Amino acid sequence: MTGGGRRSARSRTKPSTDVNEDDDAFNKAKPISKLRRVKTKDHGTALRILNADLKIILGFGTIAALIIFFLANHLISIAEDARRPRVVTPFPAPRIMDLPQFQGEHKESLYWGTYRPHVYFGIRARTPLSLVAGLMWLGVKDGRYFIRHICQDSDDLSTYGWTSHNGRDFGHQVLVDQDMTLATSFLKYKEDDSGYGGDWAVRINVQNQGWNEEMQKNVHLFFYLAEEDGNALSLGGDILDIHENSLLASGSRIDIGEWQLHLKSKADLEVHYSGLRTPHIHNLSDLVQENLASQLIRFNRLQLPDIYQSSSNILVFQISGRIPLETDIVFVSGAGENSRVEERISNLSGVSLTNQLNKKQREFDVKFESCFQLADKLDSNSIHVGKAAIGNMLGGIGYFYGQSKISIPKNSNVKSHDDFLLYWPAELYTAVPSRPFFPRGFLWDEGFHQLLIWRWDLHISLDIVGHWLDLINIDGWIPREQILGAEALSKVPAEFVLQHSSNGNPPTLFLVLRDLVNGIKKNKFTVSESSEIISFLQQAFVRLEAWFQWFNTTQLGKDVGSYYWHGRDNLTIRELNPKTLSSGLDDYPRASHPTEDEHHLDLRCWMLLAADCMNSVAELIWKENKPGKDYASTSNLLSDFDTLNQMHFDHASGAYFDFGNHTEKVRLSWKENMIGNNYVNRELVREVLERPELKLVPHVGYVSLFPFMTRIIPSESWILEKQLDLISNRSILWTNYGLRSLAKTSSMYMKRNTEHDAPYWRGPIWMNMNYLILSSLRHYSLENGPYRDKARAIYEELRDNLIRNVVQNYHRTGFLWEQYDQKQGKGKGARVFTGWTSLVLLIMAEAYNEM
Repeated sequence: MTGGGRRSARSRTKPSTDVNEDDDAFNKAKPISKLRRVKTKDHGTALRILNADLKIILGFGTIAALIIFFLANHLISIAEDARRPRVVTPFPAPRIMDLPQFQGEHKESLYWGTYRPHVYFGIRARTPLSLVAGLMWLGVKDGRYFIRHICQDSDDLSTYGWTSHNGRDFGHQVLVDQDMTLATSFLKYKEDDSGYGGDWAVRINVQNQGWNEEMQKNVHLFFYLAEEDGNALSLGGDILDIHENSLLASGSRIDIGEWQLHLKSKADLEVHYSGLRTPHIHNLSDLVQENLASQLIRFNRLQLPDIYQSSSNILVFQISGRIPLETDIVFVSGAGENSRVEERISNLSGVSLTNQLNKKQREFDVKFESCFQLADKLDSNSIHVGKAAIGNMLGGIGYFYGQSKISIPKNSNVKSHDDFLLYWPAELYTAVPSRPFFPRGFLWDEGFHQLLIWRWDLHISLDIVGHWLDLINIDGWIPREQILGAEALSKVPAEFVLQHSSNGNPPTLFLVLRDLVNGIKKNKFTVSESSEIISFLQQAFVRLEAWFQWFNTTQLGKDVGSYYWHGRDNLTIRELNPKTLSSGLDDYPRASHPTEDEHHLDLRCWMLLAADCMNSVAELIWKENKPGKDYASTSNLLSDFDTLNQMHFDHASGAYFDFGNHTEKVRLSWKENMIGNNYVNRELVREVLERPELKLVPHVGYVSLFPFMTRIIPSESWILEKQLDLISNRSILWTNYGLRSLAKTSSMYMKRNTEHDAPYWRGPIWMNMNYLILSSLRHYSLENGPYRDKARAIYEELRDNLIRNVVQNYHRTGFLWEQYDQKQGKGKGARVFTGWTSLVLLIMAEAYNEM
């Protein structure tokens, strides 16, 4: 969501620095020529034996021995790579994240953060085995207590999300649970005495919204620390009295030195604790609930037991008090002697913390206006939603570490005890689409996320894109969904875990890279920023070439200039139209019978984007001495208007379509199957009433508009007017809330794909596609041609409709939504979908992608 795997252990043995000892030892060493000769076909074994001999020499500290030793280890690594299946072999090039611009101050400034988007509030470091912090609280539902911790719809929170977040050292979040409003603020601060990454503070403010029942006037918060590496945490004391001693816990880590956690509050609080030892941090909610239930049954007390297990790697602190309540939790690193711990705690709590949070809020507001300039364009309600959009996007950035599970490729000789292979251990720093439903990295979502993030913080955006590109394997493939680590895995149904190396995902990262290249050409960046972008692109170029080549070979169609998405099921009998998950458009109707003869219009246009971007990048970074392939010729081929029309245009409807083996006469029918003698199973199965034939697939929708979105259509062409007519026709795509994903006239409009699969991309309104369509409407409204005024009128009305509907839904429901109903405009699908729906902010700012 990334860094390359830590594939070979490096020796930590340090040679002696005493010259005399080295010389003496060297004279006593046996000559290298007398090292054992190994006769074996197992190069790994041979090199390990050689390595053992070389360790004898290592103790003598000679430069020659060191060179030979590290060469041997390198050869071992090569031998191990040679045995590793290609699909799980990293791309053999320097990692992007090893660039100097991602080290030093930049890396340290992003060390701590709210990088656990799947919980209501969580903090961790950008390191594989981190010290992890988080917040839980007791909620009441139907007269029963429930732990609130992991974001989930079943908790029925009225609203939650970041109202402000700068992606680095500040964020403010509001959560409303029944009649309780809980606000969390995060602040990070670096002082001279701080350890690596600095200190941080959390303010928790709880307000009562009118409870009457006595039991609901108290609140029970649970703040915890957990060591992912299993190291023990030290408790502040057997009895925690924060008015006598604010220390809750302490410990030490190699990266940050000694640290302390303190609780500061003027409120009358009662604090209890529980120390636990378990590697399973992802099910901590259950452990806390079990602790509380046991105490309630045994002692009729709703409090943790004040028990510390030996070598506990998790400490949970129960903070109880009457509402209203406010408390500050302060984490100080580098807390050794003479480190001014008390002064630093004071600076991050109480009035001082209030002042710093207010200052950060003002800075956020000023930067927001500077980036998006909405003050003169929109009302305060819309601006409030715009701030929530960028706040949630940045507050939804997470850090993950683990190994993806990869399906064993077909026709391979790979032998495994399981039905999967493990990708190399990798890290991913990424924005996520939805905290409760999709709290992990998705490749095609990420390109849309970065259209927003690069405008706010270029360095964060480059960092995220670099992590993704470092996930490319030796064949140029990137797993489209990243499920790294136990916490991420706990949120994914088993059937969606395996990633298939034959399947791609729209290469939307090229949208961002193209923006950056154009920005340099138009002097939108400082000299320093332009230099960093160019360095990034130079390091990334070989990976981008591999990625492009993977698409241009594995997804290539039979005809010149044609492509098709792999991964469709041509044997299914339960899907009305076999899904095309790899396209990102899931159930959008394609040819009824998947074959290799298909031409997928959207993929062709994505490849045009990729080729055009690769050509622009090559011209920028290599100037006149451009190496490698001629991407300009590929771009020219795919942008050829006549070829596009011959392959995909239907003159009768004036629309562009996919091509494939297709019939419209397909339906789902109930079928009864006798199971045994007494049970009849009834299921919906696909019934084909007509033999399919190769032809254009007559479904007008988002796919039909890809040539318009990629601006292949000349501004003076009559075909452009046809596209404008399709867009603005209320009987086809137009609604008062945005453009439908599929035309009302389509035979698949709002049809279920299976008994259990409701229509997804078959009618509802999606923000990412509406953003791209708006972008092209704006483009054509500025181009000389007979249809510029028509394009302008449609653009203005569509933009107003989208903004108004999203803003109204947010203020009515408290959330941004995954999609919007085309009939009434109501939010649908996942709520708290602050991924590409946040593009509404760019629509507000009229900040669009360029070609």
